[in-house]
Amino acid sequence: MAARQHHYRVTVRWTGNRGEGTSSYKAYGRDGELQAEGREPIALSADPAFRGDNSRWNPEQLLLASVSACHKLWYLHLCADAGIVVEEYQDEAEGTMVEGVKGHFTGIILKPRIRLQNDQDRDRAAQLHHAAHDACFIANSVNFPVGCQPEFVASGR
Repeated sequence: MAARQHHYRVTVRWTGNRGEGTSSYKAYGRDGELQAEGREPIALSADPAFRGDNSRWNPEQLLLASVSACHKLWYLHLCADAGIVVEEYQDEAEGTMVEGVKGHFTGIILKPRIRLQNDQDRDRAAQLHHAAHDACFIANSVNFPVGCQPEFVASGR
């Protein structure tokens, strides 16, 4: 059976023309807008280290968010299939990028904090992070390591 293909489309529009276009490196803003049909636009810029606006999302944050969100979705799916009830999930993901001629990410560490309905499910729930990583489309598409350091908090029950 052939693998199903899914296609995605977004529009990234530059909004940083200050009247001089790209006449010099400092003449233009890095601002832009991410758009997709039927969704609110997302304000974009560069990382402030590259003359960007810190109040807007930058590509590096979006890559980190994509890896984190994909892992979360697979993890919740696998927990549901295993009969493990997750009540809360929050990831404080971190990524490292190095500059240079070929700047690149050297790795991402996911740090999900998870509250389960039943604390006795912790060992099985921890193991499912490995399966979620293996299934994550985004993690499978990047060329750097993605680690996971889950923390489980007591359910209070």
